[in-house]
Amino acid sequence: MSKTIVLTITVFFLFLSAALLTGITATPEHRIFINGTVLTMDEHNSVAQAISVRDGVIEAVGSDQTIRQMIEAGSQITDLQGKTLIPGFIDAHSHFPVSGLNAISADLSPPPVGKVETIAKLLQQIREKVEITPTGEWILGFGYDDSSLMEQRHPTRLELDQIAPDHPVYLWHSSGHMGVANSVALKKIGFNEMTPDPPGGVIGRDAKTGLLNGLLQEQAALSLNELISDFSAIDYYQVFQQATDEYVSKGITTAQSGGIGLSLARALYWANKLDQLPFRLVIFPNDEGFGKQLLNGQLAPTDFNSERFYIGPVKIIADGSVQGRTAFLREPFYQNPSDKPDYRGFPSIEQASLSSTVFAYHQAGFQLAIHGNGDAGIDNILHAFSAAQKEFPVADPRMILVHAQMARTDQLQDMQKLGITPSFFPTHTYYWGDQHLARFMGPERGPMMSPTGSASVIGLKFSVHTDAPVTPIDPLQLLWSTVNRRSATGQLIGAGQRISVMQALRAMTIDAAWQVFQEKNRGSIEPGKYADLVVLSGNPLLQPQDMRQLSVDETIVGGKTVYRSIN
Repeated sequence: MSKTIVLTITVFFLFLSAALLTGITATPEHRIFINGTVLTMDEHNSVAQAISVRDGVIEAVGSDQTIRQMIEAGSQITDLQGKTLIPGFIDAHSHFPVSGLNAISADLSPPPVGKVETIAKLLQQIREKVEITPTGEWILGFGYDDSSLMEQRHPTRLELDQIAPDHPVYLWHSSGHMGVANSVALKKIGFNEMTPDPPGGVIGRDAKTGLLNGLLQEQAALSLNELISDFSAIDYYQVFQQATDEYVSKGITTAQSGGIGLSLARALYWANKLDQLPFRLVIFPNDEGFGKQLLNGQLAPTDFNSERFYIGPVKIIADGSVQGRTAFLREPFYQNPSDKPDYRGFPSIEQASLSSTVFAYHQAGFQLAIHGNGDAGIDNILHAFSAAQKEFPVADPRMILVHAQMARTDQLQDMQKLGITPSFFPTHTYYWGDQHLARFMGPERGPMMSPTGSASVIGLKFSVHTDAPVTPIDPLQLLWSTVNRRSATGQLIGAGQRISVMQALRAMTIDAAWQVFQEKNRGSIEPGKYADLVVLSGNPLLQPQDMRQLSVDETIVGGKTVYRSIN
């Protein structure tokens, strides 16, 4: 029996035990919400005062007077006391439950998320983990960012070897597109000086000696699927529980697990079946494993799908990350090392392979979500999808271009013609906006990052996301960043790309649901849809400058409260 199967079975029994201990809470048969501001996100952005929910589905939306008339014996009545009720936040793109890795790893995040600003502090965090970890077991560091370290570089294999000679160590970069391994880890995964770079990946080497320096980029980097195969079931459960608590407390009612393999998908499926997921979940299968099994008919989405669990588009990665300097650009990065003045990143997959992969899935009728950050990477995606659409036209493909971070105006226009919908990453303006302007993209290209304003002008429908754990799963921060586009130092990143609060809210609710063909059952407060709701402490429409000061007071999924603030 394979290690993956053993892990899946073990985790299943952990979830089963948790389900038996916690029990299953019934959904209220009839629930009334009154005396609030209800932002419906319907076609007209209507605002109401109250709603009625029956058996987990919205029954009616209207005035207090109208909805009060529907109160009956046994109705559960929630007085909103003037608070704001909105549709639950739809996580348009993240990697649930990866943010929970902080439960078992060393936190290497820089400010404003963490406290690691130097290589010395980073190594101290790992050293502390070494002291409490049995010899031979993996040590994981999570969230380091070379561009935010004082030294402006990655840690090295030798530095990790000095503090952890007997443990495999892997430091996961905040971008998720690379990491650094020590010698024990490199040996464990079979990498040495003779190992060639894989297609679309780079195995880092010292420029003078040619020895491995520990840096593994893109297709050479360790994936989550590879790392979790060595986790214990208890580790797996801790990761899951921390991520679950985090998502639900932030008002997420539909989470996403993007680009995952079959083993994790099955574990999440059973967590859902055993009522251990308090929210709905959309899965983006990775194209190389799980996706291929769907494509060749070994598995079918219907094997998994339910009201709370949905197999969405197959995810393909076309390039890397801007802050990791692996995004594929038409023009060089604004600042480059003197020995690589023309460096512009690289594709994760060559054009011919990308085109053939896209063609195969598109011909078979699968929706696709393709990661593209750099404008040259986006060119490759548009070329591949255009050819597939020409050969096998689909009237409404909703191919999701994930991140589309450096999309040009002409590319947005091409997306609109091809039926492509971008999912932008505006929290980048806060966490990396200063670096984009100063080092990565420069003052001309930098302000165009995540061009929500340009997309709005031409009527191109889009969503916005946090890409957690790349940035924290925090919808109110995402809302603020999308509307205000201020960096951590307060610098304005592209005034023309700002959009209204209502536009941003739609990109986090109904438009995010639309992207994955779920707009008929969620994303707005309308009769017949799931009662997936969030109670906010105030109205974001009235305070766009300080909406981060609002709080999620209650998260409701299918009419049942799954989180309530203790404040």
